[in-house]
Amino acid sequence: MLPERHVDTFREVSEFPDDEAKRMLEFVAETARAAGLDEYKVVVNVGEGAGQTVFHLHWHVLGGRIRGLAA
Repeated sequence: MLPERHVDTFREVSEFPDDEAKRMLEFVAETARAAGLDEYKVVVNVGEGAGQTVFHLHWHVLGGRIRGLAA
């Protein structure tokens, strides 16, 4: 899925048309499925204080489980 426009952070998601936001979430789920993941975590860092270092909207799909880490 190629971006249709540049978006700095997830904070701007409310500006997206509903169908575009839905397509992004579907893409995340399809990517996890294609990687063979049944259980995974989706992370989006919003702002420097939350660890965002690359300022375009992107999703981290993390597979597996780290024991002792709060869900």
